[in-house]
Amino acid sequence: MFSIDIMSRQPIYEQIIEQLERYILSDLLKPGDQLPSVREMSVRLSINPNTIQKAYSELDHRGILCSVPGRGCFISENAVPILSEMRRKDIEKLEDLVYNLALAGVEKEKTISIVEKAYENIRGQSTNGKDGNHDKG
Repeated sequence: MFSIDIMSRQPIYEQIIEQLERYILSDLLKPGDQLPSVREMSVRLSINPNTIQKAYSELDHRGILCSVPGRGCFISENAVPILSEMRRKDIEKLEDLVYNLALAGVEKEKTISIVEKAYENIRGQSTNGKDGNHDKG
């Protein structure tokens, strides 16, 4: 389910966070679902348990996960609304990105076609039961 790119400049814990958030938003993980233990994820991904713990702690701090002592980590009941609100705030970043693309000479039609393709991929995933992960690997 998870794939780590050790060659990426993005820290591993951030890759885990990003993937978990995507799985929640794409309905692969649902509120109340239990996540693998830190130790299990560490073995599965062959990475330091402290890295997994850092990702889980950050998600717990954001309200995405709920940590239950002695039982593990679970997807919060509020995970989807929290993540949806976070993504809606990303629209400002998109506006800045589009502005910079325009300054760089990227044609408006090219930018629009990429946005349309992203929405088509989402529609295709919901009808084909894909996992919502558009990354390679």
